[in-house]
Amino acid sequence: LTVDGFESQFGINHLGHFLLVGLLFDCIKASNGRIVMVGSNGYRMGGKRIRFEDINWQENYSAWNAYSQSKLAQMMFGFELHRRIAASSGGVEVRVCHPGAAQTDLIKGKASPMMKFLWGLIAPFAQTAEKGAWPEVMCATEDGLSGLALYGPTQRGDTAGRVGACKLEEFALDEDVAKKLWDVSVEMTGLDWTGQ
Repeated sequence: LTVDGFESQFGINHLGHFLLVGLLFDCIKASNGRIVMVGSNGYRMGGKRIRFEDINWQENYSAWNAYSQSKLAQMMFGFELHRRIAASSGGVEVRVCHPGAAQTDLIKGKASPMMKFLWGLIAPFAQTAEKGAWPEVMCATEDGLSGLALYGPTQRGDTAGRVGACKLEEFALDEDVAKKLWDVSVEMTGLDWTGQ
């Protein structure tokens, strides 16, 4: 759990981003800035939904499923923020991307033995950390990208290769769930902001 009592992955990957963007939003808007959410293809795994009935995983905890939920929530937040900005005065662009499989030290930390084993099988085929940063750089700098798309590597199952729009599962674009997630995030963080 985080010091605030939230499941750590949801707290870091979603609520932390929700709070940070909310606190900085007026400054970002004043500068016509751009917000880039760095998601993960892990959103397609796990339960493929937000567990509103047990968002902190008090029962049947699974680190992998909690991770998947946190990355889905992060992406849904990005898409909902894009919709809210587009419905108002605009000015701020929001883009969602993922790095694919990149050779970093992320898994070497507190990952489970199973994750470390799986990464050991994948790592020889992963792209460099530099190439893993390309989607983020593209989303931060390139014009004409969609706010309702997921950008990342487009080859080898969206894990490596040329960067572009990747297949995006419909459940990640569910507007009703995204609105509910926004309301729950406001309640959990105590930051009441509209994203406009």
